[in-house]
Amino acid sequence: MLPIRQGDILKVENLKGYVLVVSNNTFNQYENAIVCPISHDQRETALHIPIETQDVKGTVWCEQLKLLDLRVRGFSKISELSYDDIINITDAIQCVFDYVL
Repeated sequence: MLPIRQGDILKVENLKGYVLVVSNNTFNQYENAIVCPISHDQRETALHIPIETQDVKGTVWCEQLKLLDLRVRGFSKISELSYDDIINITDAIQCVFDYVL
């Protein structure tokens, strides 16, 4: 099985479209991954972040986190994001969980 890394864009069996791996590499080494879907919808909001690679153009929906067990699903790596894009997306996800006093 391919190693799964944060920032990988995957095509997962029985899922429509692509997903972005947002969980860190330590978590991913056990073949689970937390992912966000990538939509073709180009509406940009605080939690819908546009991305573009050589192979994929779309919007990451940061509020739609999903845990996938990739040991039981077929998947293929399509592309990967730059470090700067990963930082922007994980920052947006983190803001969902920020504490309010």
